[in-house]
Amino acid sequence: MMQKQFSFVAARSICRIVCFFIFTSSVHAQAKREFRGVWIATVDNIDWPSKGDFNSDSQKAAFIKLLDMHQRNGINAVIVQVRPAADAFYASPYEPWSEWLTGKQGLPPTPYYDPLEFMVTEAHKRGMEFHAWMNPYRAQFNIYNSSISATHITRVHPEWFLTYGDKRYFDPGNKEVQQYVAGIVKDIVSRYDVDAIHFDDYFYPYRIPGKEFPDNGKFLQYGNGMNKDEWRRSNTDSIILLLSKVIKSENKKCQFGISPFGVWRNADKDSVNGSNTKAGQTNYDDLYADILLWLKKGWIDYVAPQLYWEIGHRAAPYEVLLDWWSKHSYGRNCYIGLGIYKANSNAAWKDKTQIPRQITALRNTPNVQGMIFYSSRIFNSNPNGWSDSLRLNYFATPTHPRL
Repeated sequence: MMQKQFSFVAARSICRIVCFFIFTSSVHAQAKREFRGVWIATVDNIDWPSKGDFNSDSQKAAFIKLLDMHQRNGINAVIVQVRPAADAFYASPYEPWSEWLTGKQGLPPTPYYDPLEFMVTEAHKRGMEFHAWMNPYRAQFNIYNSSISATHITRVHPEWFLTYGDKRYFDPGNKEVQQYVAGIVKDIVSRYDVDAIHFDDYFYPYRIPGKEFPDNGKFLQYGNGMNKDEWRRSNTDSIILLLSKVIKSENKKCQFGISPFGVWRNADKDSVNGSNTKAGQTNYDDLYADILLWLKKGWIDYVAPQLYWEIGHRAAPYEVLLDWWSKHSYGRNCYIGLGIYKANSNAAWKDKTQIPRQITALRNTPNVQGMIFYSSRIFNSNPNGWSDSLRLNYFATPTHPRL
């Protein structure tokens, strides 16, 4: 009888220990952080608000519907474009209301509301991070048909701008421009509860064949013995450092993230740090964005390279670049940009396993903490069943976005 009692007590104790470990293991698994973001583009009404929808109540309802969809799918962060072209999706004291919000640049919303304040509140209600996505240098989306108000900065300071192709850009070599952009960022961080300021890949514009970016005047004035490529990179470096300081001085918890083009440099240009790719343009050599320097120096908190190519792509294979960024994130968070918008665009993207394999690969790669999908609109159609896959499988367990 004593032996049976001992056996019973021992068995019960063992059971408690096993249950404890199962419970703690489950909690640990659920508590694991993973950034699961989606870009919401407002320029040209790509994702929100719908083209021609200039009613505030309708816009709010559409944004809530959009957030609810992403929340069901397991998304825990939204990266929303709030300054697409030196304009504002918020009550800015410096820049006019966006034409893509109200139909005419400078016209306030009707009925009046502050979209940024509204969007941040709704995202946080759902436990989502809100990253304010801004374009630092694009000032006019199309010089032939963009709506430009009398108070737009291109009218106030026309000497700050350069025309390239069908767009107008702030001159990156102008220090007054850098201070102006820093003031815009400071204003947002100081007045809104955003979790991050986010820039994409547009610093110096992508090259147009046969056309040189017309900044030679500023180069001759401020080049200081550098060649033009070095000088352009120094201009981009200096604004990133300035913005990093501005953001942290206003709110140490607010992150600063960059989503660069997926290739830093090809190996044929840099045999030590370049990737085994054959990209036609690259961050370092064409966009004058030295992302690795910013990561090494700790000027940015995360990097989200746009790896919009399929596994096995002939010039820029997803798996090659995933491994490369894993090895070049220098201790900063790395979230992989996934091109879900390419669904059904070719044979590789008709393959229903393409996005699932990309997610599995990044989860099995060290130094990668999550992913961001481009862009929101494609989820409405559940392409290749990928929304279902996220909701029922890959994102079935809710998690926090950041380590």
